[in-house]
Amino acid sequence: MTELVADSIDMTFYTPAGEAVHALQDVSFTLQQGELLSVLGPSGCGKTTLLNLIAGFLRPTGGSLSLNNNEIDGPGVERGMVFQQGALFEWLTVAENVDFGLRMKKHNKAETARKVEEWLEIVGLQGFGATPTYQLSGGMQQRVALARCLINDPDLILMDEPLGALDALTREKMQSLVLKIWKETGKTILIITHSVEEALLLGERLFVMAPRPGRLHKEYRLPFAEWGLNNDLREIKNHAQFGENREEILSMIWNMEEEIMGKTL
Repeated sequence: MTELVADSIDMTFYTPAGEAVHALQDVSFTLQQGELLSVLGPSGCGKTTLLNLIAGFLRPTGGSLSLNNNEIDGPGVERGMVFQQGALFEWLTVAENVDFGLRMKKHNKAETARKVEEWLEIVGLQGFGATPTYQLSGGMQQRVALARCLINDPDLILMDEPLGALDALTREKMQSLVLKIWKETGKTILIITHSVEEALLLGERLFVMAPRPGRLHKEYRLPFAEWGLNNDLREIKNHAQFGENREEILSMIWNMEEEIMGKTL
C-alpha cells in the first residue's frame, strides 16, 4: 500500500548574500494509497517547493520524507511527474513519447506497444500514436503527458499545475479525465494548483498553505471529487456547499495576500 509521509519538513534556501529564505516550516502529513490531494495557497507559500521535495529534485534541510517506508533521497520510478507544459519531446510521435520510459528500460517491444495503445485509449487519444507531438493542441499534449506518466505504473503521481495553461473548456475536460484516471487506476495523486475551483473539484483532501514560511494552514475533506465521477462539473460548481467552501478559501487566501502586501510596503 502506497503511503507518503512528510514528518516536520523544513526547507531553507540562501540568497547569494547569505540571507536565509524559509520556504517551508514544520510541514507534516500522511497521504494514503488511492487518495487524491490538491494543494493551493498564495504565491510564495511553498507549493512547488513541497512538490519538488517529494519528487526528489530537492532535499529538505530539516525533517524527513518517505514513500512506502523508504526515505526519499532523489528521483525514483515509483513517482511519476506531470508538468504544466508537458515537457514532451515534440520531435517524436505521440507513441514514442508515451513509451519513452519503457524503451529506456528495454521492455519487450510487443508488450510496450500494447500498453501504449491501452493508455492512449484511456486518455482519449486512440489513433493518434503516429502523430507528431508538435501537431497536437495543448490539451492533447497534456493527455500525452498523462499517458507517458501512467504507462510506467508509478505508485504516486505528482502534478504541478498540469492544467494551468489550458483554455477553460479544455481544462474542464481534463479535470474530468484526471478524476476518471484516479478512480479507475486507484493511484495516489497530489496536484498543485492556483485555482480554488480546481482544487475543490479535484481534491478529496485539500490543503491550504500559508506563506513565509510555507506551512499547512487548513485541511479540508471534500465530496466533490467523488461527485465529479458521475456528474457534470459545472453542476457541482453551482452546489451550495461548493460555493461556501470556495468563498471561505478565497477569503482565506485574500487575507494572506493582504498580510504579505502589508509586510512588504
